[in-house]
Amino acid sequence: MSISDVRRFNRTVTQRIGALSDTYMARDRPLGQARVLWEIGPDGCDVRSLRSRLDLDSGYLSRLLRILENDGLVEVEQNGDDGRVRTARLTAQGLKERTVLDQRSDDLAASILDPLSESQRARLITAMAEVERLLIASTVTVGIVDPRHPDAKYCLQSYFDELGARFDAGFDHARTLSASTDELTRPAGLLLVATLHSEPVGCGALKFHGDEPAEAKRMWVSPEVRGLGLGRRLLTELEKQAAAHGAPALRLETNRNLTEAIGLYQAAGYTEVPAFNDEPYAHHWFEKQLAKG
Repeated sequence: MSISDVRRFNRTVTQRIGALSDTYMARDRPLGQARVLWEIGPDGCDVRSLRSRLDLDSGYLSRLLRILENDGLVEVEQNGDDGRVRTARLTAQGLKERTVLDQRSDDLAASILDPLSESQRARLITAMAEVERLLIASTVTVGIVDPRHPDAKYCLQSYFDELGARFDAGFDHARTLSASTDELTRPAGLLLVATLHSEPVGCGALKFHGDEPAEAKRMWVSPEVRGLGLGRRLLTELEKQAAAHGAPALRLETNRNLTEAIGLYQAAGYTEVPAFNDEPYAHHWFEKQLAKG
């Protein structure tokens, strides 16, 4: 890994797109203000969603919105009786400014592509797509979350919903082997939740059994972020947690329709073994020996 390579890339990009100027796109505002204006969009945007989407500190975003309000480009209004919920909307002048920014952004993109040959353009676009994908992957955070937390509940319900849609005979939560709230709370077990821009996008759980192999449960990744390697990342973190807890191995079972999961487990070094439980929805059982934590 070369830190200097990443830093050089960052310097090149910020200079090439004009991020260093305090008059971005030759307008009277820097990039931060222009980006917030664009993200609000023609339909307006909840301020909390705006902050989450842009990963901005609430105080800094408030200052940006205040500047845009003072310039007559944005209005921020409260929603109903809850003063904590606010929506930012573009004024007529703000909509005009956003249209100008859109056009100038198109012009900037064209200025980057025009000097290149067709093959160079194709290479650049392909490289940009790969860089974007990897940057998004690096933005995802994974941590232990109380299974009672709303993010955890969202992931678990999404997991159940997907199983119901993909299994041949549907999925009845009451029939599957238990992984209750208490069983997924330390010291009995734990639940990992992955988030992207503060939104839950994946989960994975462990059940501990003393000196016996731990069980991996409730592995799910949102369709919106599949292909970013998040499933492998969650599985690796579960293995680390299990090893740190003293488990000699990690076991899991899965359904034959979850072909992506089966491929993930095989690629991660799991060996198919005889059934070690009576999970009614399972067709395959896997196990992997763990290094001591």
